[in-house]
Amino acid sequence: MIGLTFDDVLKSTKGSVYIHKGEVFFNKINSDTRNIECQSIFIALKGNNFNGNHFVEEALSKGASLCIVDEVTFDKEDIIKNHDNFAIIKVQDCRRALLDMAKYKRENMNIKVIGITGSTGKTTTKDMVAASLGDKFKVFKTKGNFNNEIGLPLMILEMDSAYEIAVLELGMNNLNEIHNLAEVAKPDIALITNIGISHIENLKTKDNILKAKMEITDFFNKDNTLIINADDPMLSHIHNEGYDIIKTSILNDNSDFKAEEIVLKEDSSEFSLIYKKTSLGKIILPVPGIHNIQNALLAISCAYLMGVDKEKIAKGLNNLEISSMRLDVIKGKSLDIINDCYNASPDSMKAAIDVQCNLNASRKVAILGTMKELGDYAYEAHKQIGDYARIRDIDVIVAVGDFSNAIAEGYGNEGCVFLFKDTEEALNNIDKIIKKGDLVLVKASRSMKFELIIENLKRIYN
Repeated sequence: MIGLTFDDVLKSTKGSVYIHKGEVFFNKINSDTRNIECQSIFIALKGNNFNGNHFVEEALSKGASLCIVDEVTFDKEDIIKNHDNFAIIKVQDCRRALLDMAKYKRENMNIKVIGITGSTGKTTTKDMVAASLGDKFKVFKTKGNFNNEIGLPLMILEMDSAYEIAVLELGMNNLNEIHNLAEVAKPDIALITNIGISHIENLKTKDNILKAKMEITDFFNKDNTLIINADDPMLSHIHNEGYDIIKTSILNDNSDFKAEEIVLKEDSSEFSLIYKKTSLGKIILPVPGIHNIQNALLAISCAYLMGVDKEKIAKGLNNLEISSMRLDVIKGKSLDIINDCYNASPDSMKAAIDVQCNLNASRKVAILGTMKELGDYAYEAHKQIGDYARIRDIDVIVAVGDFSNAIAEGYGNEGCVFLFKDTEEALNNIDKIIKKGDLVLVKASRSMKFELIIENLKRIYN
């Protein structure tokens, strides 16, 4: 439910009416004509390989009642002749118009917004925050990875007034992008998971990555709160007198929220929750991995700040549903698979290997692909992952992609490492490497389409 009137759209986008014929009603918005429904807004975005302005006729034919364009590439008289009850608004820039509509809606909604950013763990933390709050509030959360300058405003425009809290991911590839998203979302509370080297190809240094992530606080005042993972060395020294900062940790006794008595199991984890040095009792997470305890501490502190008691937080986390392809352990008849092929960075690679090491198996195989956007750090980062797999006693490495040689160099054991140039070559040879009883980790950046390997393994062995 978009929740805006025609006049609201016109006002927020600073647009002008190019065509208005008959009555116009809309309750959805979309930028892809393949998904257009009746009574929806079509916003004509541009990309490197497409121009949405060329698809106005198609959008109207599929039921769009309002089109927002920044170029007129259609015949006005033909459009008027062929369609009824529609309007076309002309704006300066459709991408900016989308952000401005979402900003206008956010400013006129009585809703608390929680913004989440960080180099890794954003989506899992989002799921945990929503779960922690879900027993007390009606919660909206970002779908998938709709966290950029197109996805985030579309999420805001999808919310309706029934929601009490929105949990939104804010992603970026460069400086000033989270600033723009924060201006639209205006988070009341912000969470930062960590500062890694994802996107260092664009940002060059970790200091710049920290600067980019901290843009989530650009519109903060004394009523706002920032929650940080103080185990991250780049975040641990953050101080600000203009807003509150809450620190979480599994290491630092001086943090506000701390996890102690940690127990890591194959498919879950447990810990005692400490708040300002006072025990609040045990928390059970239905997901493995020490990194997920760090994510959970951020979520728990956020929920606690929102007035949710520990029992309701624990109940919500116990029903946690993690987004797909993120450390999803698939138990099969003759093979177990860890599906973590949604994305990859050095930190998340190490976290996935740690989870694999905590599971029982006769042989542990890691199928590892390329980590993107690492620039000049790429070769060394992949080499370090190979070395980490060796240290953690991974039995077999299958290295795929541009930096497979770097992974192999780091791993070192030539008899237990297999190299493939791309996913297709790996698919054609994987059945010669994997054995019944193996535990197989499958992880790479999303563009490598490692889900094809997952499906192939399931088909052959299960």
